[in-house]
Amino acid sequence: MPAVSFDALPDDGRAWVFGAAAPVTGAAAQSLLAAVDAHLASWRAHGAPLVCAREWRDDRFLVIGVNEAATGATGCSIDGLFHVLRDIESLVGTTLVGGGTVYWRDAAGAVVSGARPAFREAAAGGAVSAESPVFDTTVTTVGAYRTGFERAAAESWHAKLLSVAR
Repeated sequence: MPAVSFDALPDDGRAWVFGAAAPVTGAAAQSLLAAVDAHLASWRAHGAPLVCAREWRDDRFLVIGVNEAATGATGCSIDGLFHVLRDIESLVGTTLVGGGTVYWRDAAGAVVSGARPAFREAAAGGAVSAESPVFDTTVTTVGAYRTGFERAAAESWHAKLLSVAR
């Protein structure tokens, strides 16, 4: 079976991070992961199975990784993944595919999301600072996900939004 443990993927593997607009928990999370697992178990590029894995964290983030040294994902296989995720959105009642959402932790440690103006407002109001943990959904490799997905706002592209808020 091509699906492996996420920990088994090499750092240079390709990664996609999908952030849910709202938390996905309980039965909805189980349905999401079951549908994703079913897709990954049969995910192929030009007929060759992809060595892939997924990780689910904080009830918000689905990370898909592929060991492209084994078999590289192609445009069609990636489109297929996005299509499956769009179909799952209606199943779980939130969006997973699409950009523009910023994710950060509030003072209690909960994951918060909003558009860039909401993040700027939170920064201007003191709810977000340079030390606040943020999530970089733009990472493209497994290694970058492991080392830089969650970090202080000052160490991320989010710092630009902080400077606008001041």
